[in-house]
Amino acid sequence: MTVLVVYGSRYGATRGIAERLAEILRSCGHQVDVQEGSALVDAKPYDAFVIGSAAYQGSWLKGPVEFVMRHIDLLADRPVWLFSSGPLGTSPTDDEGRDLLEMTRPSQFMELEEALAPRGMRVFFGALDPDRLHFLDKMVRRLPTGRRLLPAGDFRDWRAVDAWAREIAADLPGDVAQGGVS
Repeated sequence: MTVLVVYGSRYGATRGIAERLAEILRSCGHQVDVQEGSALVDAKPYDAFVIGSAAYQGSWLKGPVEFVMRHIDLLADRPVWLFSSGPLGTSPTDDEGRDLLEMTRPSQFMELEEALAPRGMRVFFGALDPDRLHFLDKMVRRLPTGRRLLPAGDFRDWRAVDAWAREIAADLPGDVAQGGVS
């Protein structure tokens, strides 16, 4: 089974998740390519798709959205999984006790659920390196509220990413070897 992992990443954390998903899928016997999302990416050669993006202000980045919209009919006929990254910090809940992963589901999840019937949708914690921020994000982070909303660190849960990749691998049609990265 040939799988395309498509991602949108502003600072590299989501790209890292996409690469890790691909690594696990390969270790389980699948042929996998990883590409940054855009309308120019060709979906035709692939049997299945894992599509994700960093989420900002409740929405995916432009590239993965353009990819999906260009290929929506093809994607609707093939196995698809969607993921997002974005929440930062070590707490699974906000100050009011709400689940951060559930609260930060991008608007595209709801929009694409009916159109694509994805086999799975996940939100993962992200990472933030203040030295890589663009000027405006650096300015926001200088504010006390900005530092609280944008804490520095790598909060990605690699065990959760690996487990989800193994779920995807097990759900993909075809003969594959059991395996995976620990």
